[in-house]
Amino acid sequence: MKSILWLVVAACLTGAAAQTPDPDDVAAGMRIYRQKGDCQACHGWAADGRKMDTQMPECGRPGKGMPAFDRLAYSDGRCFGMKEADLKRQGLALPDPPATLQPREIEQLADFLFTKVVGKGPMDHAKCVEYFGSDVEACKEFPN
Repeated sequence: MKSILWLVVAACLTGAAAQTPDPDDVAAGMRIYRQKGDCQACHGWAADGRKMDTQMPECGRPGKGMPAFDRLAYSDGRCFGMKEADLKRQGLALPDPPATLQPREIEQLADFLFTKVVGKGPMDHAKCVEYFGSDVEACKEFPN
């Protein structure tokens, strides 16, 4: 999972994102983002880095792996100087890494990100409704 970002970038560079993605693949990618990959735990439900409730602090850096997928990430202070005790004091827990994604799932995840997130600007109410497909509770935080 550490290299998933590089796989998404590689898919983009090889032209996978240049074609108009199938809406079913975009929907599958969103499910992978929100469920199987549990990407929103660090990157926020809208992939904008904003977290809600007790989501994990974001610790990744460009060109680096995603330390939250490293079972020792919060054992030695490499994530913003935080250790497991610091997480516990803040009411956070280090979740087990999600399941490994298959190459097709990575392509679907890339389709979702390039269709719904990358280059779309800040989240607003209209984008939130379009993202979820309806005016869900999470969209109420954005004015109409």
